[in-house]
Amino acid sequence: MALAVGIVGLPNVGKSTLFNALSNAGAQSANYPFCTIEPNVGMVSVPDPRMEALVKCVEPNKIVPTTVEFVDIAGLVKGASQGEGLGNQFLTHIRNVDAIVHVVRCFEDDNIIHVNNKVDPVGDAEIINTELLLRDMQSVEARLNKAKKTSKGGDKTEKLAVVSCEKLMEAMGRGVMVRNIPLDDFDREIVQTLALLTSKPALYAANVSEAQLSSGLSDPLVAKLVEVATREGTEVVVISAAIEAEISGLSPDERREFLDGIGAEEPGLNRLIRQAYALLDLITYFTAGKQEVRAWTIQRGTLAPGAAGKIHSDFERGFIRAEVMNWNDLITLGSEAAVKSKGLMRVEGKEYTVQDGDVMHFRFNV
Repeated sequence: MALAVGIVGLPNVGKSTLFNALSNAGAQSANYPFCTIEPNVGMVSVPDPRMEALVKCVEPNKIVPTTVEFVDIAGLVKGASQGEGLGNQFLTHIRNVDAIVHVVRCFEDDNIIHVNNKVDPVGDAEIINTELLLRDMQSVEARLNKAKKTSKGGDKTEKLAVVSCEKLMEAMGRGVMVRNIPLDDFDREIVQTLALLTSKPALYAANVSEAQLSSGLSDPLVAKLVEVATREGTEVVVISAAIEAEISGLSPDERREFLDGIGAEEPGLNRLIRQAYALLDLITYFTAGKQEVRAWTIQRGTLAPGAAGKIHSDFERGFIRAEVMNWNDLITLGSEAAVKSKGLMRVEGKEYTVQDGDVMHFRFNV
C-alpha cells in the first residue's frame, strides 16, 4: 500500500526544507514565495524499532521496510481557492494525496520572510484551512446544484444527494472540516466521489528553532497551534526543519553525537513519519526469515487472507492458515524454534484479525 502524504502550508514556512530532510531528494528551497511549483515526491522508509530488532535477531540477507510517499506541495496563500498564487493547480495536487501534514511556522527569524509579515501560527493555520474549506464548498455546491436539477424528475438517489450536500454545506459554512462532520454511508459516498480536501486525515507540524525544541508543545507559539489542533481533533508534532536537514546529512555516528548534544533520543522526523503513517489507521505485520525480513502495510482490522494477499493474490485465493507469533516473543526467545517450543506460535484461520507487530507465515494451496 503506497501511502501518499502531502506537505502543505503557507510559502516560506519550511516545507521544502523539511521535505529535503525527509527524502534527501534535493527539493529546491529558497527564501521567496512559490519557490516550489511542481510537487516534489520522495519515498521514505518508516522508522520501526521492531524491525531493527527483528533484523538483529534473524540476520537476513535482505531488509525491506514499509514506506510512505511524501509530496512537497507549493505554498498556498489567501485566495488560493479563487486561483490566487496558482492556487487551483496547488489544490489539485492536494486532492491526489491520502493525508496531509500541515507545516506551520512557529519561530521568529527576521532573515526569513513571512508571507504576511508576521509570525502567527493560528492565523496561518486558519488561512490554509479556510482555503481548503472554500474549495470543498465549491465542489459540494456544484454537486448540490446538479442534484437539485436531476431530482426534479423523481430520481431518489439524487434526492438523497441533495440532503447530503446541504448537510455538508451547512457544516462547512460553520468552519467544520469534512473529516469532523458525522456522516452516514451515503454521505461518505458523496464525499469520496468529490475527493474533498478537508475529508483527508491531517496533522500539524510545528516548525520551530533549535532553541525552542526543549520546550516542545509548551512553547508559547506552539501552544497556540495546539489549541487549534485540539479543536479540530488532530495532533501537533514539534519539529525543527533546519535541524532535521542538518542531521540528515550526517553519518550514523555523527547523527548520534548530534542528537545526544541536543538531548534527543531520535530525529524528530522519525516521529513525524510514524505519525503520518498512523493517520490512515494503518498497521504493520512482518515476514521474517534468513532470506528476508519485510514489513507489510495493511489497514487495521484486516483478516489473515487479506494480509496474505498483500504478498501475492495466490496467497489470498488459496489461503489455508497462518502461523503467527508476536515480534517481541521472537526477539526475546531468539528463534522461531524457541517460540514454537514455548507454545507461543499460533495457528490462525480465515477469521483471524491481524495485529500490529505480528510475524506471520502463510500456508496456501492454488
